[in-house]
Amino acid sequence: MVRGKLVFITGGVRSGKSSFAEKYLMNEQAKRNVYVASGVAVDVEMKKRIERHQQDRESYQVEWVTIEQPRHFENILPHIQDGDGILWDCVTTWLANELYEGEMETIEERLYDAIDQLVEKAKVVIIVSNEVLDEPLSQHESVVLYQKWIGRIHQRLVAKADYAFEMEYGLSHQWK
Repeated sequence: MVRGKLVFITGGVRSGKSSFAEKYLMNEQAKRNVYVASGVAVDVEMKKRIERHQQDRESYQVEWVTIEQPRHFENILPHIQDGDGILWDCVTTWLANELYEGEMETIEERLYDAIDQLVEKAKVVIIVSNEVLDEPLSQHESVVLYQKWIGRIHQRLVAKADYAFEMEYGLSHQWK
């Protein structure tokens, strides 16, 4: 099988990232549309956001296979079939879930290995992430740690990606 495409999409909160990613995937006409969700409904706001994303996907009138994977991203690998289209939403939520669980270097390497395996199997892998580095560095140690990791992960994912987009005001800008 031919290597699939890797697409990275970033932007601010409610910038249109998920909608853009979903439409991008629809145009790929993959065997199955697989949505990998990292969000956990820990409060009312997050529950509403998850429900809104589910409703948005239902509006496409195509079947979505949803995999809830808030941590250990590599655990999705056995569920992916040749020719699938994968949309992972999102890296920033996943990182927040993983950050305090232990060896981030090991977790990060497992992520990259999983992405490499997915691209070899899937038709397209679309990764969505929030752009959180436009703000000044925080004075809080835990936030600085998070900014360090997300910045590094974003750079490495974009380096691996075939295409990289940034969303702002519902408009996409292709950087790569």
